[in-house]
Amino acid sequence: MIKALVLGAMVAMGGTASASAEGHEGFVNLADYIPGIVVETRYAGHKNFMGRPIAGYLAAKSLMSQEGADALAAVQDDLRPMGYTLMVFDSYRPQRAVDDFMAWVKDSADTKNKASYYPNISKDQLVPQGYIAEKSGHTRGSTIDLTIAKVDENGKAVELDMGSPWDFFGPISHALNTDIPVEAQKNRALLRGLMLKHGFKPYEAEWWHFSLADEPYPDTYFDFVVE
Repeated sequence: MIKALVLGAMVAMGGTASASAEGHEGFVNLADYIPGIVVETRYAGHKNFMGRPIAGYLAAKSLMSQEGADALAAVQDDLRPMGYTLMVFDSYRPQRAVDDFMAWVKDSADTKNKASYYPNISKDQLVPQGYIAEKSGHTRGSTIDLTIAKVDENGKAVELDMGSPWDFFGPISHALNTDIPVEAQKNRALLRGLMLKHGFKPYEAEWWHFSLADEPYPDTYFDFVVE
């Protein structure tokens, strides 16, 4: 298994002192670490609620703490015999990306992607309703946004129906929402069950969002760039 050496600075909040992360070896590149996993780091491109690359994402890579990646590899092992694979949308997120989100929230004029990502919620309610936060578990390195995909006969990964797209902000994305097709409820239950089995805890407002329960950096918010 290959470790990704990640460079940059580390910022700490909640009482943790700042420290250098240069040559930090606590994180791995999921594409290298977990065979068959599909990585679609959407914050590195334009397919996201802001419609542009987010600060701190210089490459479409997905980094995660090694502890988180080890647990995720066990989920992938369970899915493989079913002909399924994990598809990752976001994992480690630099603090500067979270700051970019917060600056965007304050820009009331920028609502170009409202119809696709938050059609029924006012932009100024995205923070109060818990869809965007000043501090994110992603920045601690052991939180991940992901789904399950079916590998077709051509080797292409096709997302299972989860009832709503990733990063769709609204009640339909709440993990236990029953106002979605039964098949989508079953798919959500499969993902949730496997993630719980292997040590992750869910975030109830977003079916795709899970954090390692026993995360290695519970009080540290990193800020090295993804590159």
